[in-house]
Amino acid sequence: MKYKIILSYNGTPFSGWQKQLNGKTVQGELENAFNILMQTNIEVVGCGRTDTGVHAKNYCAHYEIDYPINTQDLVYRLNKILPSEIAVHSIQEVSEDFHSRFSAISRTYLYRINLQKDPFLINSSWYISNNLDIDRMNEACNLLIGTMEYGAFCKGDPPNDNYHCNVVEAIWTQSGTNIQFQITANRFLRNMVRAIVGTCLEIGTHKISVDQFEEIIESNSRNEAGMSVPAHGLYLVKVEYP
Repeated sequence: MKYKIILSYNGTPFSGWQKQLNGKTVQGELENAFNILMQTNIEVVGCGRTDTGVHAKNYCAHYEIDYPINTQDLVYRLNKILPSEIAVHSIQEVSEDFHSRFSAISRTYLYRINLQKDPFLINSSWYISNNLDIDRMNEACNLLIGTMEYGAFCKGDPPNDNYHCNVVEAIWTQSGTNIQFQITANRFLRNMVRAIVGTCLEIGTHKISVDQFEEIIESNSRNEAGMSVPAHGLYLVKVEYP
């Protein structure tokens, strides 16, 4: 039997989602909790990797087990023993052909920036002191919409030797000193969102033009794009399935 898990986590103390030989990870903590409660080894498969320090509000994973379970009771028991930075919201049985990663049709990420120093946001939003030209940044983001190669924003080699993604939304919004960037695509390359944000900031501070941003996209070269912004401002907020 296969079950889907919806959870959220504060990524600050973790070395990302994927378990490692050295380092505390979300997957490792979750599997450890399952193994304690179920008294058997459970492999939890996530919808994708998140880097060290990256957060998730609606992360999806799945696991398989040979017998039916009381999902409501399991949610309660998992939350009792999981670290305070991880919260399981729901568990439900799904069809055998469901896969948390490969069945997903889109993912949405959010990046948070704060223009005013705030000690309470130190691990959840990136503080910068520059004023940003949001309209100009959104003009540049219009160039990201569509299916194309995003190699300029990919760290390392692309998965499956493929830089193509279909971006359907990329927008900046501002409320007072709080700025957010939201992007939705069918898939993301490694470090893609953080590299896009870093390059957009060069647009917002008038270091490069919108035309230069377009040239960066067309170059397909990571060396041409801007910096990769810190991980602690990034959130996986939504994963869509058919």
